[in-house]
Amino acid sequence: MTNPDQRTILLTGINGQVGFELARSLQGLGRVVALDRTGLDLGNLDQVRRVVREVKPALIVNPAAYTAVDKAESDAQAAMRLNGEAPGVLAEEAKRLGAALVQYSTDYVFDGTKDSAYVEDDAVNPQNVYGKTKLAGEQAIAALGCDHLIFRTSWVYGTRGKNFLLTMLRLGAEREELSVVADQIGAPTWANTIAALTANVLAQSVAAADGWWSEKSGVYHLTASGSTSWAGFAQAIFEYSDLAKKPAVKDIPASSYPTPAARPANSRMSNDKLGTAFGIKAPDWREALRLCMITR
Repeated sequence: MTNPDQRTILLTGINGQVGFELARSLQGLGRVVALDRTGLDLGNLDQVRRVVREVKPALIVNPAAYTAVDKAESDAQAAMRLNGEAPGVLAEEAKRLGAALVQYSTDYVFDGTKDSAYVEDDAVNPQNVYGKTKLAGEQAIAALGCDHLIFRTSWVYGTRGKNFLLTMLRLGAEREELSVVADQIGAPTWANTIAALTANVLAQSVAAADGWWSEKSGVYHLTASGSTSWAGFAQAIFEYSDLAKKPAVKDIPASSYPTPAARPANSRMSNDKLGTAFGIKAPDWREALRLCMITR
């Protein structure tokens, strides 16, 4: 085993929604080596190994991923390399180094047929390539047995990149009415919320006695509290927006808006395990959205 630098955190994907927020929230927890795709490309597994061995972090935080859900249906090999194989390599290197790994996953590991919120032990059954590749990453990490936290989140949005919030604001400025899917339910989750809760958990790990990681390692659901439909999310976006004329939102079924990748009808996930393990509570999705719109 190579001794890691106990002060160093290796952070991937800093140009992404969650990575950008993590680059700020992790400050103070250690020396953060924050890399974008040019410094650490998850598609280049040899580079992944080399960078981890050069940095020798005590902690790897990996929000980087292949996130183009529909494109993944026709680009499965690339999606699997980034979402399935690369996390396995990170876990392998973390174990060799004696480091820990934080990985982010998705509600799409479930098929959406459950009537209530999913818990961590519910059977997984992804219905699209993206979900299958993210599940492969989870399984690779668990199989390698390094110290790890896997945070499943959902419907991620923020003030940068490509996401539902920014799409609605753009279309809302152009149209008087928008048709939005109303029969898919989930928890819109601000990237800032994910980063803040992650930092809270990791601060606990810094302050804890030996054995914290072996006790806490596993899968946790990390989303905003509450739930809504995509149409409900759109309505709230316009409510909190500063658009001069707010468009009407027309509810439509998912069958009226076919996409290459199937989406689960129910993406609700319980945060109870997260709260019990770490004593934290995620904000309500509407309150987080309101704050996001203010900061925007």
